[in-house]
Amino acid sequence: MHATPQSDAASGASRRFSGVSQNRSLERGLEILRAFRPGTDLLGNGELAERTGLSAATVSRLTQTLVTSGFLDHDRAARAYRLAAPVLSLGHAMRAASPVLRAATPLMRDTSNKLRMNVGLASADRAEMVYLESIRYNRKASLRTIVAGQRVPIELTSLGRAYLATLDASAREALLDRIRRGYRSGSWKPIRADIDQAVAKVSAQGYCLASWQPGVVAMSAPLQGQGCQALALNLSLITDEAVSAVERRHASDLLALKAKIEHQLQSQAASD
Repeated sequence: MHATPQSDAASGASRRFSGVSQNRSLERGLEILRAFRPGTDLLGNGELAERTGLSAATVSRLTQTLVTSGFLDHDRAARAYRLAAPVLSLGHAMRAASPVLRAATPLMRDTSNKLRMNVGLASADRAEMVYLESIRYNRKASLRTIVAGQRVPIELTSLGRAYLATLDASAREALLDRIRRGYRSGSWKPIRADIDQAVAKVSAQGYCLASWQPGVVAMSAPLQGQGCQALALNLSLITDEAVSAVERRHASDLLALKAKIEHQLQSQAASD
């Protein structure tokens, strides 16, 4: 059974800039914000300490600071905290300013309408992929459940496996070792075999496939944004067809969309 590994805030694991001096208080404050996920309205200091690995005293000090700065609201009756409006404004600012989304979103929407498929673009964050954009083709709101900002596991999804293929061997092994610790003994081996197969497929053909949810087939390709880490682009659909049939029909569509987005990014960079 899958379980997302907890981050050890004190260890500073997964830092992007090794050797660079970092502000530990800021880092720990961000861990508090990271602890909130969809479906979690209120978190008390004890729950935040458990989720972040920080001491109760540190959490208490940080939550007070985040309330004062406006990033958390304090529910006195519940003796707990919820995210405040400025957090949402940061996400909006990121999306509005993103050159990748400016280039990709119109092309993704056109492809979704033409193929009647879902189209997504995601970036890695620790052991998960975060959707930057998600174009859901299905007209029924109840089936349009994947939205920008939603997280999915790296190890199980085509998005995550396409991203893993962009890492060098040592970085990939380090990340997979952290993810493996969240699995029961014996359940990791088949997942790891699928990951290795997907990484090899990306190397050979430029994309990979996964069907980790019943009745859903997805295929993904890595995409390099201008001046940022590797992203992953995907097409997915609800179908009873075999994965191989979806691949035969749509692999070229995925690679064509990737090429269009990368061309648009190059054009934007040249005109800036």
